[in-house]
Amino acid sequence: MLRIGLTGGIGAGKSTVSATFSRCGGVIVDGDVIAREVVEPGTEGLAKLVEAFGPGILLPDGALDRPALAAIAFSDDDKRATLNGIVHPLVAHRRAELIEAAGRDAVIIEDIPLLVESQMAPLFPLVVVVHADVETRLARLTEIRGMSEADARARIAAQATEPQRRDVADVWLDNSGSPEDLAAQALELWEQRILPFAHNLSSRTTVPSPTRLMPADPTWADQAQRILARVRTACGHRATRVDHIGSTAVRGPEALEARDVIDVQVTVQSLAVADELAESLLNAGYPRLADITADNGKPDARSTVPEFDHAEDPALWRKRIHASADPGRATNVHIRVQGWPNQQFALLFPAWLSADADARAEYLAVKREAEQAGIDGGIPAYAKAKEAWFDTAYRQAWAWADDTGWRP
Repeated sequence: MLRIGLTGGIGAGKSTVSATFSRCGGVIVDGDVIAREVVEPGTEGLAKLVEAFGPGILLPDGALDRPALAAIAFSDDDKRATLNGIVHPLVAHRRAELIEAAGRDAVIIEDIPLLVESQMAPLFPLVVVVHADVETRLARLTEIRGMSEADARARIAAQATEPQRRDVADVWLDNSGSPEDLAAQALELWEQRILPFAHNLSSRTTVPSPTRLMPADPTWADQAQRILARVRTACGHRATRVDHIGSTAVRGPEALEARDVIDVQVTVQSLAVADELAESLLNAGYPRLADITADNGKPDARSTVPEFDHAEDPALWRKRIHASADPGRATNVHIRVQGWPNQQFALLFPAWLSADADARAEYLAVKREAEQAGIDGGIPAYAKAKEAWFDTAYRQAWAWADDTGWRP
């Protein structure tokens, strides 16, 4: 099962995207529909709203007068919090029932208007945000839905800002054009990314890591933060820490070219704990690769940072590795044990390169040579070409750590 979080501000156009996904076979779990369902006449939800806001929110037939409730609830933060505190738990319970009823291979589209505000984004392997500028949304709300401008502005102001939505968006759909344009974007997303993602999860297939270097992407750090939040949520208390590692984590005045893959390290207390995380990480979009457990400590051929796995004591350099099933974002999740050499060096390496320009330049030259090897031989050849350099780099990095006082 692949769960996708769909969100966007009021009037942004989520319904068009949701309808497109539904036609493609997606199972739509619409937060707005559920929110109406849980406050229908005779429900626990409606009774609690009347208790909190008074009988003035009811129509003559006993149904909820939504404009009346909105006028009260959106008038200040405390009242809006009261409304959310009543409705959100009821919606969550009903949502869980609908998801459980779907098939194991279903693609679930959870249309959640307040996904950002409720901090639910890390629960989803993929978050899709539909966006339109404020003036466009105002026009739609007043002309199509018949809202007053004051009411429309109040509702927009009460929701997340554009920067807040960008922080959680794996996919950003621009709805500044026609509904047909937006539907075309949604269809392309479904065919090119969502369906392959769902298939990969079902078959526990991971996305091959790229072998080509690319100029440093200034959005790598932001992309990593979304992945870290997702992985932290999946691992919960079983992870001691979760960090962005590898070349894309290197900072400095001279950005480092790298392969377009985000490497993440999950630190745990034991490999047994790492094994316990397999199902949770699969549900988060990261199937497990072949185990790296051999007594000689040699990395699996699929490992993309094998330089972190050399040691005098091979038993202390074992790990587990997961990788992304999402064709739109190559990612590797390395699970290592707290205090083991490979766990510490994975943290040290980007810190050292970020601080040492000479080491950064030297590593870039090595990477460029390795890139040529990887063109024909893939990741194993790419990794093999860097091995000799890392024998020296390991000692140099720890010498830098001793000189500067750096510690994991």
